[in-house]
Amino acid sequence: MSLFDPDKSAGRMPVALITGFLGSGKTTLLNHILRDRRMARSLVLVNEFGEIGLDHLFVQSVDGDMVLMKSGCVCCTIKGDLERTLRDIARQRQAQALPPFDRVLIETTGLADPAPILALLLNNPMTAHDYRLDAVVATVDLVHGAGQLDAQPEAVKQAAVADRVLLTKGDLASPGQRTALDQRLAALNSGAPRFEVTQGAIDPALLFDAGPFDPGGKTDKVRAWLAAESVDAHHHDHDHADHHHHHAPADPNRHDARIASFCMTWDTPLDWDVFNRWLSLVRASWADRLLRVKGVLNVAGEDRPLVLHGVHHVFHPPTLLAGWPDDDRRSRLVFITRDLPRANVEASWQQTQEMA
Repeated sequence: MSLFDPDKSAGRMPVALITGFLGSGKTTLLNHILRDRRMARSLVLVNEFGEIGLDHLFVQSVDGDMVLMKSGCVCCTIKGDLERTLRDIARQRQAQALPPFDRVLIETTGLADPAPILALLLNNPMTAHDYRLDAVVATVDLVHGAGQLDAQPEAVKQAAVADRVLLTKGDLASPGQRTALDQRLAALNSGAPRFEVTQGAIDPALLFDAGPFDPGGKTDKVRAWLAAESVDAHHHDHDHADHHHHHAPADPNRHDARIASFCMTWDTPLDWDVFNRWLSLVRASWADRLLRVKGVLNVAGEDRPLVLHGVHHVFHPPTLLAGWPDDDRRSRLVFITRDLPRANVEASWQQTQEMA
């Protein structure tokens, strides 16, 4: 009998988070993707209708704060509490009081820290029963993005936790601005594909269905979700990792200099009791520094991969995927951290092993 529940994500509504700093193009992006027929059965959550240029798409009121758009999407405001809004929507959907929809898109305010929303989707029982986190999409202004990363911690977190990063306003940016920001984002979030978009024009298929929760177990989805592992591939065996790297001194005026992304790998199946004890220690010691943790694990005694996903101290209950996507059975755990070096995390694992 397995200790873990099978993954039931196929039966839950996928939720994508569209984030990005003020003026970075979230509204333009949303306007564009909602015109695509493949996105017609979407429910869009925004903070206020007046903050987003969708008025030309509104055709009729559905219920209170909800409207039906020409595309077929349903749009509604978030009135204070996102959890309550999502619960209300789930009840109305079950009662067939809303037009049918296949996904939820949440557009955050430009100053929003995405972590509380991710935590809500990952581990709140009332929310996770009906919804699952699909993708985090962040827009970054090529002209002003570097200055925003310097001045605004929220801008850094938005880009750091994203599954997809969209570079906007390239027509106004100089070649130097484009190159410098692209390099900076590559260092900040090496695992996220970056796309330059003009007026929000991008194929929605590049943005969504980004997680590993594919009933078909598509190999590319799992690999993309764990893309950060390719950056430090020389750490294939973390027990032989070189801890003596030399870095230039961090610029204290750059918030993103405090962000790190790395992947720990294990070649042999993990003892769950030891691993869980270590992960609990990591969470207890550094919860505020864990911007995002995600991984696929090979646990001793299980013939299927175990998925982990967490933000700060909140972790989704580990679940089993239907099967391994390919022959690579290594455990891989990706960390996106702030003020938490890889060496500290690896040392804590070593200490846990020695105490086991």
